[in-house]
Amino acid sequence: MLLRYVSSKKSWILLSISLLGLTDLLIIFDQGVSVTPPSFIYLNALYMIVFIVFFIWRYRKETRYLEAVSKLQKDMQTNWFESLPHPDNELDKITDNVLREASSHFKQLLSQVKEAQLIENDFTASWIHEIKTPLTAMKLIMDTQSNPDISKIETEWLRIHLLVERQLYMTRLPALEADYVLERLSVQRLAIEEIQELAPWCMEKNLAVNIEGNDAAVVTDRKWCRFIIRQILTNAIKYSPSDRSLTFRTAVTEHENVYLDIMDEGPGIQPHDLPRIFDKGFTGGNGRIHNAATGLGLYLAQSVAAKIGIKLQVHSSQPQGTTMRLTFTDSNAFETVRRGQTTHIPL
Repeated sequence: MLLRYVSSKKSWILLSISLLGLTDLLIIFDQGVSVTPPSFIYLNALYMIVFIVFFIWRYRKETRYLEAVSKLQKDMQTNWFESLPHPDNELDKITDNVLREASSHFKQLLSQVKEAQLIENDFTASWIHEIKTPLTAMKLIMDTQSNPDISKIETEWLRIHLLVERQLYMTRLPALEADYVLERLSVQRLAIEEIQELAPWCMEKNLAVNIEGNDAAVVTDRKWCRFIIRQILTNAIKYSPSDRSLTFRTAVTEHENVYLDIMDEGPGIQPHDLPRIFDKGFTGGNGRIHNAATGLGLYLAQSVAAKIGIKLQVHSSQPQGTTMRLTFTDSNAFETVRRGQTTHIPL
């Protein structure tokens, strides 16, 4: 800050030096002015001392506001303008007014963007609820029929239904904290409910489903937990070859955390793709090959899991398939998650 201040005041410093030099020249060459050498040195030293004291005083006074602004720049908070100090001079007042006006202006713009986003989300949610009516009617009609063509249509209907449901959950995701109910639930029961939901797709690919391990109860939200399982199971079905199997395995860790493994026999995930599979929009090598990935499924699963205290991990080794593990917090730790704090899940 000192060097920048000196640079900004160099014209004033040069003026002061020039005036001192001009005074010295007048004393030296003007015959009417008689000053002894000690007095000449004393005059220059006194001038320099006064100048340095004045410079230090002005530096502290004029940079107090700028230093506070610089600190805010490094640690910008939502209410940063409330930490601005009182300006000491007219130039700082101008800067202060500009900053406060800019803050107010961008707050208004942000409010308008949020309002537009809420309207868009409401419109999307309304459209989804509207389209679910004909989808439900189609499902009822298909349930009354029993021929191979209807089964194929039912599979395609299921895919449309899953896309519509996912979009609905995406609109609700920002308000997830206000949209869940804690229950003590069976992990295997949650898995079975999703298997039943996706049964037509499994039957189309002739995928066997196995459930292994002892059942365990967890405290979680049924709807959002099923959403996580659905995203993982959808990927497992999508990338599994026909006539293979899917396995659900439940167990309890030595730290008494319940986990659910969802294992497929697909092509697996390439090692260089593993660090990025939860990134938004990342499809990976398999997604490009199948040309059917959106890069949203695992991203949404991870986003929801982080909010409700579930840890997602992936284990994959080509070409032996992929294992997605959901590790649940215990019932006491979930209260910490609910309050928006971080819970450590020992593994």
